[in-house]
Amino acid sequence: MTIDTSTTEIREQPATRRTAAALLALSLGGFGIGLTEFVIAGLLSEVAGDLGVTITAAGHLVGVYALAVIPGAVIVTPFLMRRPPKHALMLLLAFFVVGNALSAWAPDYGVMFAGRIVAALAHGGYFGIGAVLAGSLVPPTRRASAVAALFAGLTVANVLGVPAGAFVGQQAGWRTVFWIIGLIGVLSLAGVAVLVPRTEPERDRLPLGRQFRVLARPQVLASLLTTALVFGGMFGVFTYIQPLLREVTGYSAAAVPWLLVLFGVGLFAGNLVGGKAADRNADGAVLVLSALLPIVILALGAVASLPVPTAVALALLGLVGFATVPGLQARVLRHATGAATLASATNIAAFNLGNTAGVSLAGAAIAAGHGLRSPAVTGAALTILGVAVIVAARLVARRKSRKSTDPR
Repeated sequence: MTIDTSTTEIREQPATRRTAAALLALSLGGFGIGLTEFVIAGLLSEVAGDLGVTITAAGHLVGVYALAVIPGAVIVTPFLMRRPPKHALMLLLAFFVVGNALSAWAPDYGVMFAGRIVAALAHGGYFGIGAVLAGSLVPPTRRASAVAALFAGLTVANVLGVPAGAFVGQQAGWRTVFWIIGLIGVLSLAGVAVLVPRTEPERDRLPLGRQFRVLARPQVLASLLTTALVFGGMFGVFTYIQPLLREVTGYSAAAVPWLLVLFGVGLFAGNLVGGKAADRNADGAVLVLSALLPIVILALGAVASLPVPTAVALALLGLVGFATVPGLQARVLRHATGAATLASATNIAAFNLGNTAGVSLAGAAIAAGHGLRSPAVTGAALTILGVAVIVAARLVARRKSRKSTDPR
């Protein structure tokens, strides 16, 4: 007997195309949000000069964004979880557009500061809700890859968006960059409205008070802490990469943007590799990649005086570091049953909290006179702590599993 599969194939192909289109729309939003967070680092001089503030004050516009992501994730997100995910994402993108419009228009530093906060309030919720929604659009065996597709926009923002934004800012003014980002937000909102299917909120969602208690589960806390430590170590190193490349490696100023593109290519590749690895075994992927990261960080510090090995190590830093993202996100979702959206958004907050801590620790090491290679030491130390946390969490989980199956 033969089975005619042609009808099934015809049904599946449009469904696959619709899913791909929906993931692309979600990724575009991630691209815009990533651009908002990172592009200002390449425009600090222009922003400071136009607004009449110091470079240090302009630098606070980077820090305030990272900090504002945290209340956006843990306060704004719970208010949106009763809405269908699609509608919640559209509302968050509206926040994003308004925040960037404020930044582009800002007549003074205070309005620019407020615009950064408004835009950041969308960050945690967008990636948190978006990760759960993306995972719901595909079979369980492809959920980590779907999450990776969402985060692909963030990596493309680093690969292409930040260098392009810096160039446009130099040619047409920094305000033009933020108007363009606002337009990207409008396009993202339209894409989500048209292409993303309407799904219902989590069916097994717990009452809000119990959801916050879910965040205190040992395995969830371990995942959040690992995220903060691993990315704190990585971004502590990356934040001070420009002076390292110039003053230690000896690269010219013109070479640095191309090296940052190389790092961004590593991020993009790592996101794809990490998604496929996490689909097979999320815990194993997190453990292996987190263990590799301090080795790469220390290698970067060790070869920093050699141009070619430094470039290779920089690409590997992006690849290995960002390859951990899908696995960490998948691990949080698996252990936060009944509070997946809140836990996912909180994991995004952990990224930013860790980044802030890692940058502060690396900066303190440089200020103490330990040199521009010292962020490699502080970064490796943080990531090793992250490895220790995930190893301990796995051991605890195995011990509990053995006890639950022990007939005695």
